[in-house]
Amino acid sequence: MNFPKRKPNRLPNYDYSRSGAYFITVCTKDKACIFWDDAGATIGRPQLSQYGEIVNSAILNIETLYPYIRVDKYVVMPNHVHILLMCDNGRAMHAPTISTVIQQFKGAVSKTVGSPVWQKSFHDHIIRNQQDYNNIWTYIDTNPLKWENDCFYL
Repeated sequence: MNFPKRKPNRLPNYDYSRSGAYFITVCTKDKACIFWDDAGATIGRPQLSQYGEIVNSAILNIETLYPYIRVDKYVVMPNHVHILLMCDNGRAMHAPTISTVIQQFKGAVSKTVGSPVWQKSFHDHIIRNQQDYNNIWTYIDTNPLKWENDCFYL
């Protein structure tokens, strides 16, 4: 069988353990909306579901597990998360790659939930300048307000 060639998810020849800023998006398996609780939610200020709280805790735990990684901003959406990561490895010999950090995060959530939660991979964007950083910060900050217009809205 001839399968279509997939576009690579990562930038070729880029060292993802390199210091810098990264915008990460991770989607749920089958884009299931499991992270927000409809009961009691108000526009722009959603209530996290039990699974959403697990995701929130796992994001906050990233900095504990990886001292060279800082979570600058994040949002838990109904069926995906956006995370703005700052990686400052300095001269660390064995710095984790962004893929390692996200793999651990996804695994921790799925293990706590007791079943697979995530799609196979994740989307990353290497932030190249301050304007790019500011735009992503604003996007994450305002994303819950624009949920119905989001590309992941079902």
